[in-house]
Amino acid sequence: MGNEIENKIIEALKEVYDPETGMNMIEMQLINKIEIKNDEVNIEFSPSSPLCPIAFYLAEEIKKKALKVEGVKKVKVICKGHIMENEINRLINEG
Repeated sequence: MGNEIENKIIEALKEVYDPETGMNMIEMQLINKIEIKNDEVNIEFSPSSPLCPIAFYLAEEIKKKALKVEGVKKVKVICKGHIMENEINRLINEG
């Protein structure tokens, strides 16, 4: 079942586009890891630059799209390789 949900998440993340390139997160190979434990998903991504001005937006969109996948109840998004990764991770995952 994990593979099925992972495939659906990958498909959902194809709808998260970088406005500068017009490419999605999957095409740009910015998704590092997807871990599924029961109905909880951890998604790790790296923005295309350590100073990427839309890293928070991308993290938010990743979370929104993954939460729409059937069977997913909770999503934690982990940003790696950004100058403000700690702030992004805290803000996107609080609550």
